[in-house]
Amino acid sequence: MEKKFGVYICKGCGINDAIDVERLTNVATKDMKMPSCKTHDFLCGPEGVQLIKGDISNEGVNTIIIAACSPRVKYEEFDFPNTITERVNIREFVAWSQPPKTEDTQNLASDYLMMSITKAQKVDLPQPNILEGLSSTILVIGGGITGMTSAIEAANAGYKVVLVEKEPQLGGFVNKLYKKIPTAEFKEPLIIDTDIDKMVKQVEGNANIKVYKSAKVEKTDGQPGLYDVTISANGASETMKIGSIVMATGWKPYDAAKIDHLGYGKFKNVVTNIEFEELAKKGNGKIYRPSDGKEAKKVAFIQCAGQRDPNHLPYCSSMCCVTSLKQAGYVRQNPDALAMIFYIDIRTPGRLELYYKEAQNNPGIMLTKADVKAISDAGNGNLFVEAENTLLGEKIKAEADLVVLAVGIVPTTKETQEYQDGLTLAASKGDESKKAYLESTPKPESILNLNYRQGPDIPSLEGANGFADSNFICFQYETRRTGIYAAGSVRQPMNMMEAQQDAAGASFKAIQCMDHIAKGVAVHPRAWDETFPDPLLIRCTACKRCTEECPFGAIDEDEKGIPFYKVNRCRRCGTCMGACPERIVAFKDYSIDIIGSMVKAIDVPEEGFRIVAFICENDAYPALDTAGINRKNIDPSVRFIPLRCLGGMNLVWIADALSRGIDGILLLGCKFGENYQCHFVKGSELANDRLGKVGETLNRLQLEAERVQLLQVSISDYDKLPGMINEFAEKIKEIGANPFKGF
Repeated sequence: MEKKFGVYICKGCGINDAIDVERLTNVATKDMKMPSCKTHDFLCGPEGVQLIKGDISNEGVNTIIIAACSPRVKYEEFDFPNTITERVNIREFVAWSQPPKTEDTQNLASDYLMMSITKAQKVDLPQPNILEGLSSTILVIGGGITGMTSAIEAANAGYKVVLVEKEPQLGGFVNKLYKKIPTAEFKEPLIIDTDIDKMVKQVEGNANIKVYKSAKVEKTDGQPGLYDVTISANGASETMKIGSIVMATGWKPYDAAKIDHLGYGKFKNVVTNIEFEELAKKGNGKIYRPSDGKEAKKVAFIQCAGQRDPNHLPYCSSMCCVTSLKQAGYVRQNPDALAMIFYIDIRTPGRLELYYKEAQNNPGIMLTKADVKAISDAGNGNLFVEAENTLLGEKIKAEADLVVLAVGIVPTTKETQEYQDGLTLAASKGDESKKAYLESTPKPESILNLNYRQGPDIPSLEGANGFADSNFICFQYETRRTGIYAAGSVRQPMNMMEAQQDAAGASFKAIQCMDHIAKGVAVHPRAWDETFPDPLLIRCTACKRCTEECPFGAIDEDEKGIPFYKVNRCRRCGTCMGACPERIVAFKDYSIDIIGSMVKAIDVPEEGFRIVAFICENDAYPALDTAGINRKNIDPSVRFIPLRCLGGMNLVWIADALSRGIDGILLLGCKFGENYQCHFVKGSELANDRLGKVGETLNRLQLEAERVQLLQVSISDYDKLPGMINEFAEKIKEIGANPFKGF
């Protein structure tokens, strides 16, 4: 479109007290040749907003530059349809973080204004990419309590659901349960019917839900809204269009035979918590021990059996403590019976604490903190529980006629992830190693059978023991495969109530995903973004870096190795843009040229210092905003340029900045590693890897390596971040001015 510019400067919130607004107006009109620049005392107020709207309707202004507060606030007030709007943060980044009316403060505001005007000159108005033939059907994989809840919630919202269950019947582990914990209040009775049959009938009788039993997903191809999913059931296969997917395949118990000292497999009367449920169900509440059918009247429950243990499961499985309290209630249905619970810690969060208190009041339930060291034979099928580190500080030896091990949750994704990790490791050692691994290692059955170049399953978080990866900080259901949402115990350990709440959340996210792609906008976290990557493929060298580095598998390759995008998988992070050595990937309002031009718009004086900080818009930017709100001072030589993700960082920006005299480059990215906080999974980590190559550039320019640094920050580091930035600025001043300054 032909652009008609309008520049608007707000004088409120202390901006006019800190900055000479008239001088700033001259920067826009004289230095940047803007046709007009208007000021207002309260730009986000009704009169200020009407000023801009009047120029849009009366003068045809369609490209707006607003110098005021952070773009993270007042976005509704400054939302003007069919216009390009650039926000210049001169409140938090200048007025609130610099001493008022100094030359440095004025220059800082001028640079931010020039950078934003330059960006507005370069960007184009985005047009959403809407694909045809989109499906609005949700696929739910798993027919347990989580999967059925997810299906019901989606169906009740008016969406068609396909539910796939591998077993001949729906219900999952709940089918094995004798009773469940009440969800309303924890008074008598402390155990109630599971009512799983009623839920199964509700699912199977819902016209919006199509159920496949004894079934599996043979193949998942395509992208959100256009998934082609092949389902195999009863010897026949069927392929259907799917919009989004909820993976609710649940868990299986940890193998108790691996816990040598607790006697499972050695003594018939040592059972797992799941096996105990089956005993209770079979006996209709009475507990008959496996060895001789005798009723068990003294039952010992061993908590954290193979859990919170680096040699087994290093995590807490969330549901075991309350399950043992419930099962102790089974035992106490016989008033002459005794239930003994040996625990490391009792963990009953939230309202379940009330359930714990009710169990404490039961005279036949004994709870003691203890570290169980061994289970030994007491004769006649009875067993000794030998423990130490008890509350009394003494070793104890208690006799029981049945021992129940509270074994933990292992996600159904664990085997596939371990196999994939092993294959990746073997492949890194060469083709022979990979071949040997494939020949010697049985391949586990895939859940999704994704046709993605990165593999057939959902990646798990590093060090997460196979649980489906989700960005637990901000987007709890999101996996690295756009449009596929993990729910229940395949995502993280949880109890039944939590799993049902989780299932509802995952369904609503799946619905939201389909709504977004129908509008052609991004799916989380840039949920408003209408742009999409538009590479100049004629210059592509088929280096594969974009396909390898894309965190979400949004890029495939044709038979010649040339990449092509499946746009509905893309989350618009720009990682591919940062990866591309040919610099051919661009978005309408975000490109190598746009960011590079902003760097070039910075005035670099012959005297004094200039530092450019490329910052993550998701963590570093809001942390800096909060620092401004708290009036934290930041060195005035630093200019912040936000990036969608530090994964989009292209090394050419560093080379260009240093070659034109910028004294230092600072990258502010999310924390990476096992507990990563990056909205786009690996952005900060990828930027750090790329920085390993910066030394070559600096050596070529004969500059010090210390001039470029990456810092990991979280959104909560607002109090520390100004000090970190100022420390870097001081280091640059010690090194001295860039020798290219002035050239």
